[in-house]
Amino acid sequence: MKLGAFSVSLNVKDIHVSKAFYEKLGFQALGGDIANNWLIMKNENSIIGLFQGMFEKNILTFNPGWDQNAENLESFTDVREIHNQLKTEGITMLSAAVETKEGPAHFFIEDPDGNQILVDQHR
Repeated sequence: MKLGAFSVSLNVKDIHVSKAFYEKLGFQALGGDIANNWLIMKNENSIIGLFQGMFEKNILTFNPGWDQNAENLESFTDVREIHNQLKTEGITMLSAAVETKEGPAHFFIEDPDGNQILVDQHR
């Protein structure tokens, strides 16, 4: 199973304050829209997403089909295949089943300690 790029999506109180903090740690904006309260930042191979007012908890995020630079991978495991395999393994889904047959889709699961995991395919 190839889960793609990994990042941590952080629920932040003030996106501008958080951006300034992570810039001091060497992170630079990679994408997003700070005017709409979300920003993706990168330092070498480490990626964080800053999200203000979009969800309650921090989330571990995997992006099938992308590498750590948000570039398309030639070979990857489709989100629907990952979804079905995890269901077969007895993992409970927090979100509805992936309904589409191809293209962008996502689902949420939770680890045994309550940490949310988002598998989010953009292509």
